[in-house]
Amino acid sequence: MTQAVLRPHVEQSDVDELAALAAQDDRPRPPSWRLSPWAVVLYLMGGRLADGTEISPKYVGSRRLIEVAVATLATDRALLLLGVPGTAKTWVSEHLAAAISGDSTLLVQGTAGTAEESIRYGWNYARLIAEGPSERALVASPVLHAMEDGKLARIEELTRMPADVQDALITILSEKTLPIPELGTEVQARKGFNVIATANDRDKGINELSSALRRRFNTVVLPLPDSAEEEVEIVARRVGQLGATLELPEPDAGLAEIRRVVSVFRELRSGRTEDGRTALKSPSGTLSTAEAISVVTGGLALAAHFGDGVLRPHDVAAGILGAVVRDPSSDRVVWTEYLETVVRERDGWADFYRACREITG
Repeated sequence: MTQAVLRPHVEQSDVDELAALAAQDDRPRPPSWRLSPWAVVLYLMGGRLADGTEISPKYVGSRRLIEVAVATLATDRALLLLGVPGTAKTWVSEHLAAAISGDSTLLVQGTAGTAEESIRYGWNYARLIAEGPSERALVASPVLHAMEDGKLARIEELTRMPADVQDALITILSEKTLPIPELGTEVQARKGFNVIATANDRDKGINELSSALRRRFNTVVLPLPDSAEEEVEIVARRVGQLGATLELPEPDAGLAEIRRVVSVFRELRSGRTEDGRTALKSPSGTLSTAEAISVVTGGLALAAHFGDGVLRPHDVAAGILGAVVRDPSSDRVVWTEYLETVVRERDGWADFYRACREITG
């Protein structure tokens, strides 16, 4: 018996929406695109089709940013999604690839140990020794596959890669060609090929992009949510999706706690209370929307398995503490001061204060 997949690729989980869009999309499509740019934006931002089919929003934020990103991919320029951690860069990248190419799996994960072969190609060394350089011995990278198939390649955390590995992209992006000198040949990209990369400037171990490489990208900066309600909507929707997969309680039952988690994160992130009256110290972490989603999902698991199935303050307290206190020496002071000066005095937050004090010690 085949086990259910924990996290299907979005082209699998959203197959009905993508099929409905393709069936009703009569606008011009760039070469090799599954949908028109208009339909790709509709897929990400959500809306209603002429036959009444509802397309769920994948990204909550500026429509214009998504339009710029999609328009970039219809040109010969690569796309760089830039932003602090937790601004949905990977999420947007994955859905763009699914809508445009029908394949979000051509992925290179950037790390300090990522080798140039991940961008270009490698070798099956058993065949290489037995036969010498040959097409059968060559191991194509996801980027090379995307070039051959006219699809989008995704590169996550581009600035975590060493500079010399990053620069392997220059020829690919400028010439749309990948030389293979060992075989005396080259791979020329088919129409539809492009690259979506993500990067942030908050993490340690960043390798700045060279000016030569940066010029080959159009950069779209994805911001943190503008309003608390927008962020609550994002967290509630994503937690609902995760909860359905993990068979956890519906997040609507704990919407008040979701709002509370978002309020705490936004206040500590901005260094000021929502009413603007009290200045706060900010912790060393980013306290992103993605971390809020993690805190609430963890709280729902606690409520489901060790509580009554309803998200309550003591279910999210430990998760918030873990997200805020990254540096025990400085962040604990920031958190304790926030609890005593803001949470303790806030109407309706007494249960939350007690739960946090209990877990903080």
